[in-house]
Amino acid sequence: MLDKTSKIYVAGHRGLVGSAIWDNLLSRGYSNLVGRTHQELDLCDQPSVRRFFDEERPQAVVLAAAFVGGIMANSLYRADFIMQNMQMQCNVISEAYAHGVQKLLFLGSTCIYPKNAPQPMKEDALLTSPLEYTNEEYAIAKIAGLKMCESYNLQYGTNYIAVMPTNLYGPNDNFHLENSHVMPAMIRKVWLAKLLHDQNWRYLRRDLNQRPVEGVSGLQGDDEIAGVLAKYGIYDNRVELWGTGAPLREFLWSEDMADASVHVLLNVDFSDIIGIEKYSSVHYGNTTDGAVDRNHSQGRGGALPQLGEIRNCHINIGTGREISIRQLSQLVAKTVGFEGEIVFDASKPDGTPRKLTDVEKLHSLGWKHKVEVEEGVERLFQWYTDHL
Repeated sequence: MLDKTSKIYVAGHRGLVGSAIWDNLLSRGYSNLVGRTHQELDLCDQPSVRRFFDEERPQAVVLAAAFVGGIMANSLYRADFIMQNMQMQCNVISEAYAHGVQKLLFLGSTCIYPKNAPQPMKEDALLTSPLEYTNEEYAIAKIAGLKMCESYNLQYGTNYIAVMPTNLYGPNDNFHLENSHVMPAMIRKVWLAKLLHDQNWRYLRRDLNQRPVEGVSGLQGDDEIAGVLAKYGIYDNRVELWGTGAPLREFLWSEDMADASVHVLLNVDFSDIIGIEKYSSVHYGNTTDGAVDRNHSQGRGGALPQLGEIRNCHINIGTGREISIRQLSQLVAKTVGFEGEIVFDASKPDGTPRKLTDVEKLHSLGWKHKVEVEEGVERLFQWYTDHL
């Protein structure tokens, strides 16, 4: 059982996911937190990860670090996406086990589900049909991560939990037009189109100085700025978006995701997920220095045959609510105060028609989201403009 003094290592504590979890833990009084930047600790380097665990000896681990990106990055760097994510997961999970970590929370993504999974997507839809090709390598890596957690629990009696958040947005989001996700990209595009229409070059240049587009910052001339923005469908009082606007998407405020993740970390055990009161028949022994004795495990080889096949022990984290891309664009326009034209280019791909999570398991474990998308869009736009 973790208490307020427990040392918790948050891998990826500077990212959208990790930073939100870090802040949530602090707000609950868990101040003994450990984080390392990529420059300080390369999680793909196993000897470095081992030295870190040797020195810090965390009692719990939140594995939120990942190599991530949009469709273009997933297509260009397929080898990197599968190799780097697998290396990070293998190194952290194996060293957590070797150093007797009490609890581990693994963060994945709902992209693990098949492209044509029945909607809403239940946890048991995993591995039932082919994945979406454009993010197959990332999805396979995340599936391997959740299976590592599941398998360590069954063989060694560990308490490793995997959660799969839906599409996230929130503070510290990525607003770079080249590789950002739909929500932040749409907010920024609509905002820039409004600034162009209002001839508010002061704020427009401040925006581009903060986040240059293809190397073009606020220092360039008006025509050069207008030209590069036009490449991304941003004009004076007009925004062009890809697709038909018909696809449905689910969005989860990152601070809600963090609250759900920390709730699971602190209150949910593997035994709660697989449906037995005590996971006492599966346990591992500890050596005198706190490391796990790999030769002493009643859990070796699958310890609970009376329960049959144990799989899909991960937990979806989402809202169970969806909104069309067209409706989202209207909501963003209203929030930003944009009264111009939003045009959908149907010659461009739509992507998956629908991707909604089933959150019944999460609700049964005592957590439900608080921030609806209408409020979340307002919060994200406010955060964005506050940080220019």
